[in-house]
Amino acid sequence: MKLSRLPHDPAMLIEFFEQGLTALGAVCDRSWHDRLELMAEGRGAALWDPAGNFVEKQLRFVSADAAGGRDANGEIFPGCPLTFRLAEALLPQPLSIERALLEPSGQGRPPATDVIEKLWRAQVGPCAQWRLERPLQSSLHFSLLLLARCEVQAIDQHWSLHRLAFALGNGQADDDLARELDFARLNAIPETAIEWPAFDLALWQERIRGLLNEELTADLASIRVRQENYLRRELERIDDYFENYERELQDRAGRSRSRDGRLKLEQRLAAARAEHERRRGDQVQRH
Repeated sequence: MKLSRLPHDPAMLIEFFEQGLTALGAVCDRSWHDRLELMAEGRGAALWDPAGNFVEKQLRFVSADAAGGRDANGEIFPGCPLTFRLAEALLPQPLSIERALLEPSGQGRPPATDVIEKLWRAQVGPCAQWRLERPLQSSLHFSLLLLARCEVQAIDQHWSLHRLAFALGNGQADDDLARELDFARLNAIPETAIEWPAFDLALWQERIRGLLNEELTADLASIRVRQENYLRRELERIDDYFENYERELQDRAGRSRSRDGRLKLEQRLAAARAEHERRRGDQVQRH
């Protein structure tokens, strides 16, 4: 499930920066409604200086429609790198696995037989015969729920946030859990021991990557189209320039009466063709 982006809200961001930097050991003070002054060293200063040396900054939180260039080290704007750095600095290292128990839905009674049959046919598919061999019993269903931030480096930089859910038993994606998590309620974990299944992130990487690729298919397709359009325009620009330049050199060579002059023009023409190919290769590599 791809989460929608929050609107750029300077008031919300200044709260986030003040609380986040304070948690990292910085001393913060709001000097104005859109300004935050801070002094930090160590983890708090690492947002600007990887060595964590002492820094003193004044951050300005600008609106999304503010005109003019932006200062990435002193202003907070949509897509500001400091926002991502602060969010990553607040994450525990290594990432911890939290366990939670969701409150069951319904009245705690199994659904009617006809409802069960409809669910079965919807999930498994049509079958010739169907029957309930024994009464349903309540049980625990274990799922893996995670949040993933995706960064796509292209001519433009693209960010997206995804909530993914899997059934731990068979590894199938659980789109319903990812979509309806906002409506779920946590239940108190009972005192009786729950046998939580073992979890190895290394074994799940391929499944996580596969589901992410499925969700990013449409985004990646549009990014590739833009990349191809950028590349086509750049190649056309380069081709037009060198075609005109080579035509001019050929005209000069045709008018030159000096053998040495024609030889120099032919050398320049060969160098221009080599430079033409190099420029095209550079653009293809870049895009």
